[in-house]
Amino acid sequence: MIFHSLDFVVFFLLVTALYWRLPQRGQNILLLAASYFFYGYVHPWFLILIATSTVIDYCAARGMEAWPAHRMRFLLMSIVSNFGMLGFFKYFNFFAENVGQVLAAAGLAISPPLLRIVLPVGISFYTFQAMSYTIDVYRGELRARRNLVDVAVFISFFPHLVAGPIQRASYLLPQVESVRRFSPEKARTGFLLICWGFLKKLVIADNVGIIANKVFALEDPSFPLLWAGVFAFAIQIYADFSAYTDIARGTSRWLGFELTENFDHPYMARSPSDFWRRWNISLSTWFRDYVYVPLGGSRAGEAVWARNILATFLLSGLWHGASWNYVLWGLYHGLLLIATRAHAMLRPASRRPAAWLPGASYLSPLVKVLQIAGMFVLINIGWLLFRETDLHAIVRDLRLSPGAASSLDRQAAAYLFLLTFLYSVPLWAQSIWVELTGRHDRLTIGWPRVVLQGAACGLAFAAILVLRSRTSLDFIYFQF
Repeated sequence: MIFHSLDFVVFFLLVTALYWRLPQRGQNILLLAASYFFYGYVHPWFLILIATSTVIDYCAARGMEAWPAHRMRFLLMSIVSNFGMLGFFKYFNFFAENVGQVLAAAGLAISPPLLRIVLPVGISFYTFQAMSYTIDVYRGELRARRNLVDVAVFISFFPHLVAGPIQRASYLLPQVESVRRFSPEKARTGFLLICWGFLKKLVIADNVGIIANKVFALEDPSFPLLWAGVFAFAIQIYADFSAYTDIARGTSRWLGFELTENFDHPYMARSPSDFWRRWNISLSTWFRDYVYVPLGGSRAGEAVWARNILATFLLSGLWHGASWNYVLWGLYHGLLLIATRAHAMLRPASRRPAAWLPGASYLSPLVKVLQIAGMFVLINIGWLLFRETDLHAIVRDLRLSPGAASSLDRQAAAYLFLLTFLYSVPLWAQSIWVELTGRHDRLTIGWPRVVLQGAACGLAFAAILVLRSRTSLDFIYFQF
């Protein structure tokens, strides 16, 4: 079941109407049933995996508290079972194909068996969420829960189940266990998030996604056409992924929950580290806390720090998909961070502009704009690696010459750039507004603000009716 479908609208309205008529325990039972119905709507066998993961992690956490001397054994049970299922369904074919290629290169004509099954949607997301629970219990940062229903709701909560944001047990479990009351103010702001999410998905992401798909379907694109497609994909993936997060957060507020933010206007980033503080925040912090920090972080010198960064980003790239282009994408961003840090360390202090110099106040905004533009170019190079799944095509794309394009290709590319930009104007306008004023979404009140937001919702619905794409595309992160 997908958010932008009539089935989900009916499902959500029925669940919400019944939900607020029940006591807290009844609400959790309903949430669990609704979440399992939501997840198994198309492929009921998906429920076997998530239920198995939930029971194993519940028992592992209980075992850690009951037998502290054997905590590591219970943690390994959780890790092996969770990553075993994830690895089998998501990476089995990838490794089998690569083993077959290695054997073929060695002169052994052996074809390893390949799986012919659908990748369970959202398995990467709920696996990482479940793992955060058992790891935190192992560390002593969280107590094991005795109520299986509460743990199951935490892992399978349907608004964020398929594409995040990944929630920490220490943040979401207390909300599952507490008494929740309907808040008109949260419902209002939740509705605003839902409207904004649908606008980003149906008007922006799906329309520019068609442009990106057509460009990347070309067998031999010219330089300007290729980068017009990359620009379209950059807008698509941000609008698409953040739209899911907005709808997830908005529907959660209607049920009395608050999910963490997952995006903070990432295309306003001025450096690689700034980008990763803004993009897919829940996944970035997960890898930071459960991979980067345990490896040693930056505590053991620059060489070890660089190794830890590369290991973290290579795993992050592999998390996105069983393909070498995702590994290359992770490596690229890891190298960007290392290069940025090396440049900062080697740059003489005398070359850093002083704030008190004449004209410095005027220069600073220009420098910021140039930094944002430069970082956006680097991000787009990364999106080329992310979107182009064939390594030979990536090499071909990076070798294209700007001067080899025909005038017709340049005109077509200019048109696609302009069309993509026009669709993305709401994204840029919101990001620039937040950067200039520092005003994010808050649970504020005031009739002028309410009227203005109501008008904005009306415009959003009008735009959806008039401008929505006739081709409906799945959320990009469903494949991860």
